[in-house]
Amino acid sequence: MRKWKTVGLWLCAFLLQGCELIEYHPYDTRIEGETGLTAKNVRLIEEKTRGKREFRFAMISDTQRRYDETEEVVDLLNRRGDIDFVLHGGDVADFGETKEFLWSRDFLNKLHMPYVCLLGNHDCLGTGFDVYLKVFGEDNFAFTAGNVRFICLNTNALEYDYSHPVPNFDFMERELRDWPEGVEKTVVAMHVPPGDDEFNNNVELAFEAYVTSFPGLQFCLFGHQHSFQEKDYFGDGVMYYGCTTIGKRGYYVITIKEEGYEIERCSF
Repeated sequence: MRKWKTVGLWLCAFLLQGCELIEYHPYDTRIEGETGLTAKNVRLIEEKTRGKREFRFAMISDTQRRYDETEEVVDLLNRRGDIDFVLHGGDVADFGETKEFLWSRDFLNKLHMPYVCLLGNHDCLGTGFDVYLKVFGEDNFAFTAGNVRFICLNTNALEYDYSHPVPNFDFMERELRDWPEGVEKTVVAMHVPPGDDEFNNNVELAFEAYVTSFPGLQFCLFGHQHSFQEKDYFGDGVMYYGCTTIGKRGYYVITIKEEGYEIERCSF
């Protein structure tokens, strides 16, 4: 009897210890580590660029499942020493799994400069949208760098079946109404560009009207299409620049100047 009691106690102890080995469901939305990164990094960007009329930022995009390349480009940007902040064009995840967001967060947190991440369509899969909201923040957000307002939009309309306002014109209207004093220019960034199947092209003309209403609009940025692109989508003179995927080992370096801007395609 004593033998079986000993075996039973040993088995219970083993099972209790084994609980630490059980992996959560891939779409479990419990988050370990840092959260609310967008708000934190927006504060850092605004502090770092306050009063500047010229600054430089990098854009990377679609890093999904490309952790080696992500680590490589993070190291490369750190070594440059001339980048004020990094804009990620969306799709940090491929399947919307929680661990994808956490792995990406941990790689991007190694940047020596602040960064923000747009919401990509792959980030919306499974419970990805909920995880994105926790790890990063709201899907529509804005910040001021120097004298430029960056309007960052969720344009992944196909992922919501009209249950969520995409694009969110109320957000854009509030930005126009509450425009910060002293801000002279605008850059609009999104994951999915107009004309793409993921975009709500029923409202593309309304989208154009809002975008071109922003003061001193410089250009628009997008990811999603996995290639470098330069397009005047609406024939209104506003350029849309598409950033390639990190898997193709490319990124942008963009310099906002006193007059105009420079955009450089970079490879590594």
